[in-house]
Amino acid sequence: MSHFYEKFRWPFFIAIFVLFTQATCDSSHQNIPYVPVNFDINLNLPAYNTLNFPSEHILIAGGSQGLIIYRYTMDEFVVLDRHSTFDIPMNCKVTVDSDGVTLIDAAECSESKWLVLDGSVMQGPALLPLHRYRSSWNPPILHVYN
Repeated sequence: MSHFYEKFRWPFFIAIFVLFTQATCDSSHQNIPYVPVNFDINLNLPAYNTLNFPSEHILIAGGSQGLIIYRYTMDEFVVLDRHSTFDIPMNCKVTVDSDGVTLIDAAECSESKWLVLDGSVMQGPALLPLHRYRSSWNPPILHVYN
């Protein structure tokens, strides 16, 4: 038994070490400054009427650099922070391109592109997706929160 222990002691400790260093307590990696977000919007109000139709979006204040709320389907919304993840201290904002699906940051930042459907990077040099906020839909109220 002691021979078995001696033979596998170091591989066992290395495996445990790798396992613990790869584990995280929170799967939502926050790269931008944390800002509490917790609000409701009523889609029956004229200011939010655009969101009554899939593939439409609005830009509103909130989060780190503002929020993009995109209606993906009749029951799904995507809420992204406009803070570019290329160089976070530069505090660059992303804007919605004319195609309505691509998000871009300015030329003085990086000219990176993200997909509004999930915030994933379409074109670098940015490597990280945009920060996505949670939302829940109970018609006509959309609740947005961290």
